Amino acid sequence: MDILRSTLQPITHNLPSPIRNTAISFLGNQCYKALIHDIDLSNTTCLKLAISKGLGIGIIGASAVVKIPQLLKLLNSRSSEGISFLAYLLETASYLISLAYNFRQGFPFSTFGETALIAVQNVAIAALVLQFGGRGPAAAVFVAGLAAAGYALFSESVIDMRMLSYLQAGAGVLGVASKAPQIWTVWQQGGTGQLSAFAVFNYLLGSLSRIFTTLQEVDDKLILYGFIAGFALNAVLAAQMVYYWNSPSSKATPATKVQRPAKEAIGMSSGVSSSSSPKGKSPSTRRRG
Repeated sequence: MDILRSTLQPITHNLPSPIRNTAISFLGNQCYKALIHDIDLSNTTCLKLAISKGLGIGIIGASAVVKIPQLLKLLNSRSSEGISFLAYLLETASYLISLAYNFRQGFPFSTFGETALIAVQNVAIAALVLQFGGRGPAAAVFVAGLAAAGYALFSESVIDMRMLSYLQAGAGVLGVASKAPQIWTVWQQGGTGQLSAFAVFNYLLGSLSRIFTTLQEVDDKLILYGFIAGFALNAVLAAQMVYYWNSPSSKATPATKVQRPAKEAIGMSSGVSSSSSPKGKSPSTRRRG
């Protein structure tokens, strides 16, 4: 270790100002001096803080793309099979409240930044679920309602900090409850449908990492308990993903529902009806329409 320290210290003692200032802003003066300037890895307190910061930045980076596979699956299939709109509604509401609470409390961005990025992706996914479910006008109402709620949550003149604390307690419940409709949908349909495995497993790892970063950087039990409960239900959803991994399509696929009226329309346009075919004739040609 002494050899490594003597090799690296000429570099760490002469870091450019932008790099040094950025590191100090993340670690603080004391931990910057211990870990980077002096390369003292025996300082466990600062080492845990550095790991927490690294995990936080990694989570934020991953959150920028965590829902992209889900968006692509929806757009390519043009089907919302296996995806619960209620789950996305509850999760987005929970994230919006948590984002406002963390921001107004002045917590480090590395401990909550992913909520903003995931919330934006959730809005897009929820709108597509409504659109492909035949409820296009409801998507506009959904987005407008979230915009109004966001304005109220970030405005101290509308919602004070005391009320926001109560809402944050409710947001933890919403976050946990948001997983229940998705778990139920997967179980009910007997498959995961268009649910993205990438998003599910990233959520599992992200919620586990957030428990660690919250313990290290945020002294707030409301947030901690929310992440613990979320991790438990994310584990259930991940287990379902593994269990149904090689299962066939879910019990009720939208494809069969779409084909039936198409066949009836063809039969009507050709003047042929399956019910009007004579009993003595072979049904093979008439019933094809």
